Amino acid sequence: MANFALEVTRLGFSALQAISPHLAGRTAFRLFCRTPSPRPKGARAKAAHAAGAARLGGAERFTLELAGGAKAHAYRLNGGARGKRQRLLVTHGWGSSAEYMAELVSMLAATGAEVVALDFPGHGRAGGRFLHMGLAVKAIAAAEARFGGFDAVIGHSFGGAALIVSAAGLLPGVAPLACGRLVLIGAPSEMGWLFTDFGRLIGLRPAAQAALETEVQRVTGRRLREFDAGNAASGIGRPVLVIHAEDDKEVSPTHARRYQAAGKDVRLLWANGFGHRRIVGAAPVLAAIAAFLEGDRGEDGVTDESIKKDAEIIPFFELPARRAAL
Repeated sequence: MANFALEVTRLGFSALQAISPHLAGRTAFRLFCRTPSPRPKGARAKAAHAAGAARLGGAERFTLELAGGAKAHAYRLNGGARGKRQRLLVTHGWGSSAEYMAELVSMLAATGAEVVALDFPGHGRAGGRFLHMGLAVKAIAAAEARFGGFDAVIGHSFGGAALIVSAAGLLPGVAPLACGRLVLIGAPSEMGWLFTDFGRLIGLRPAAQAALETEVQRVTGRRLREFDAGNAASGIGRPVLVIHAEDDKEVSPTHARRYQAAGKDVRLLWANGFGHRRIVGAAPVLAAIAAFLEGDRGEDGVTDESIKKDAEIIPFFELPARRAAL
């Protein structure tokens, strides 16, 4: 938030929580879930978005209706292909969209795979300005219902965490995502720190902070601490490739290490030098993903060695730090 807007927000919450901590917590949750404008800001963002839109120009487009009136949007490439081929799902991070994942999507489509790239509610072409983990999981379930089971799923940041939550069946009433392999790029392993940082940012006192976190359970059926993707990775019984950069300033590399500690099914690759955003289109990262998705045939192509690159960290697109980390 800009300094003036943040000060006004803090003053507002200071007054509101003095009257009703519960109402302040619920209001804070609505603000927490409000997504950024889908319009790119700044020259780099506009260039990246335009390039991504061009790459997706020939894709089929689908609207996915969710319960409660929310919508997700999906692009599909190679949907009309015949013969045996993989079906892959790609999910983006908070404040992003399929356009910013287009380099990865194009690489996957070039293998002949059927590739579905999702825009979560409040992002890209989905419309709206509201998203939480429950809606993200429901959007993933809607994609599976529309296109069928996926051989592998690949997600960046918030989108990676949503895939693990989906695969582990952590959202009550939503069946676990059926997929053979998972790739998590710069993904958080749990969300409690985001709520803590957000509450501190807007000046919530303990009672209002507790009410904020209680809203997670009200809207999803799970307590905040139960959305632990790091622990969930140990129980899904499928190969997981975690790709992270030690220079990621938005999602700490500690999250990658938590995933790695989940067990033998999780493999960690460090893509140092690519930060949080450029990592999704970095050539060595794309090569590692392609090898991992080949399964037994390509396993030798994915090693435990770091992918190292001395590079200036240039943001792939402009986002507030807290939101990009989601």
